[in-house]
Amino acid sequence: MNSFAYEQPFVPQWSDPAPRFLREELPSPPKLPLIEVFGVKWAEWITHAAEAKSSPPDYVVAGLLATAGTAIGNSRWSSPWQGWAEPPILWTMAIGSPSSNKSPGLDAVLSPLKHAERTQRQEAEASLMAWRENLEVAKIAESAWKEEIKAALKQGGEAPARPEAANPGPEPFLPRLSIADGTVERLAVIVAKQPRGTLLARDELAGWLHGMTRYSGGGSDRPFWLEAYGGRSYTVERMGRDPVHIDRLSIGVVGGIQPDRLKSLLLKSDDDGLLARFVPIWPNPAPIKRPREFGENGFFERALFKLLSLEMIPDETEAPRPWLIPFTEEAKNSLDDFRKLVRSWETGSEGLLLSFIGKLPGLAVRLSLVLAYLDWAASDEVEPYDITTEHFSRATRFVEAYALPMARRAYTDASLSKYERAARRLIAIIREQNWERFTSREVLRLDRVGLATAKELNPVLAVLVEGEVIRAVDGVAKPKGGRPVRIYAVNPLMLEGAG
Repeated sequence: MNSFAYEQPFVPQWSDPAPRFLREELPSPPKLPLIEVFGVKWAEWITHAAEAKSSPPDYVVAGLLATAGTAIGNSRWSSPWQGWAEPPILWTMAIGSPSSNKSPGLDAVLSPLKHAERTQRQEAEASLMAWRENLEVAKIAESAWKEEIKAALKQGGEAPARPEAANPGPEPFLPRLSIADGTVERLAVIVAKQPRGTLLARDELAGWLHGMTRYSGGGSDRPFWLEAYGGRSYTVERMGRDPVHIDRLSIGVVGGIQPDRLKSLLLKSDDDGLLARFVPIWPNPAPIKRPREFGENGFFERALFKLLSLEMIPDETEAPRPWLIPFTEEAKNSLDDFRKLVRSWETGSEGLLLSFIGKLPGLAVRLSLVLAYLDWAASDEVEPYDITTEHFSRATRFVEAYALPMARRAYTDASLSKYERAARRLIAIIREQNWERFTSREVLRLDRVGLATAKELNPVLAVLVEGEVIRAVDGVAKPKGGRPVRIYAVNPLMLEGAG
């Protein structure tokens, strides 16, 4: 109890507190709808891979979605109708404590991707070696041709045409299916030479996100990454060198982050949509148990090879472009209904959660394509030529039953107003002090963040009064006169089980 002597007993009749102040501050994670979204074959592989890594299957899914989307890359885009096309690029964020086995879960997908890159690089290195030999021949041919030009001009004749042998052809590029870091300039060079796109895979995303504004010339990397999600054209200006132009800047992102680091980022971030592009994945830790033995049959490696074998098609100028995969009429109707549903979710939301919700139609369109091609990669069927209602309904199932509840869990603090966050802190203080009644002065004496001045505290008290958490009681006059002390009674339901 407080040390303050309350001289006017008051026992108010209480209504129930506002539900938002009664429920747990951090929502529980949703159940992953594995079979409903991914089908039996992929659900089995995800489950086995997660068990082998002692990881929740959710983290394997985080790696799978980002990797599969990037493996398809700019070879295929989904297009609900003319004027709307989405690349399959997905950004996923595995959230958890250091002991939650985020990295092993992601490695179930990223390790085979690195192996595929090594295989492709070995093949490309042979071509590169042959090109370098041709380059030496081309240099000799170029030198001889220049001497011929000098001789011809000296004799008053015409300069000879440049010989074919002087052209070694374009330099073969060693593929980069994934990268761990790199400057915007370096990434631009990679993606310009590898028009399908690539994947940024980081063990820890916090440093990358914190360092988004960092290089000496000023400015920010954020515009580059905002465009990298959308597959839009982008030009990187380089000091003292030619600019790098990319027709379709497409880079997937996957990595882990600890909850405290994410919370810090969410509360400090500008709402430019960068964080809202991530699908946050924050499951409970997997039970500690020895994994069962599963035979390695190369299922994922074969599927990955099929996705990587997809080719871009030439446009009217022979430049590579995506093949647009259309929606069926029924899928378009389902998309219309889903957009209306998303509009209803936006009501009452704010901040980063509102930004995330606003991107859900595009996410569902992208995910539909990824799921369609995961089906194809795991089967002997012909390549899909459209997105059906079955593909789209599975995508919206993932969004509604999993991605949105996960975002509510991840954005708990950021989705609240600053007064709501401070109100939750004051409720924690009330329970910590076991106050049945208190004065504002007692709160101010504790000097807590966001509650240390009357200017900060008074709006918070008003929020809790409105939420039927506390109620103002007539104050007690001081013995020496002056303004009476304002007393607040606490709804007993807020103290139940708080000891």
